[in-house]
Amino acid sequence: MKRRTLDLLFSIGGLGLAVLLLVVGIVLTTNANFANNYVHDQLAAQHISFKPADKLTDEEKKSDCLREYAGKQLTTGKQAECYANEFIGLHLKGIADGKTYADLGAPESALKAQVAEAQQSNAANLADLQKQLAGVSAQRDTVFKGETLRGLLLTSYGFSEFGRKAGQGALAMYLGAALLLLLSAAGLVHAVRTPASETFAAPEKTKEPVTT
Repeated sequence: MKRRTLDLLFSIGGLGLAVLLLVVGIVLTTNANFANNYVHDQLAAQHISFKPADKLTDEEKKSDCLREYAGKQLTTGKQAECYANEFIGLHLKGIADGKTYADLGAPESALKAQVAEAQQSNAANLADLQKQLAGVSAQRDTVFKGETLRGLLLTSYGFSEFGRKAGQGALAMYLGAALLLLLSAAGLVHAVRTPASETFAAPEKTKEPVTT
């Protein structure tokens, strides 16, 4: 095969692949921008702000991200992760000894049954049981709201991570496309400078033995 033909084939193939990588990079960039903008707009609409630095408790000050984002509005996925885990998560641990919404279901049901029995028998401890039930119900309601908000914020964080990874993928595609463009350009230059008669890996001609 002619060396010039081989150079042209590789160069054209490289250009085609570079265009393909460029298209994939543009698609990934579009997805990354959509994810980032969507997360930003949705979080900004909630008007959630981190506590100012001078309002942080001693426990909250132990969190690096709560100190970093102190006083700022929550608008990014990383901020959502911090608020969900380091702020809401911290305060949820202080409610009902860290029990979850599901964990508090059994105690609440048991107290409801005891209150019902006490009402039927007009027991002396009815008021105390009602007070305990109100306390557990309030705790469960607070935990439910906290867990729900925490889950929503972590979902936003997860969505933003898809956008971040799409951006990283787009950068890799752009770098690959640029490299292929350079290699293809070098191949075309080499093809132009190569004599049309030059062949690639042509077998060497064997010399015929000289007869005397």
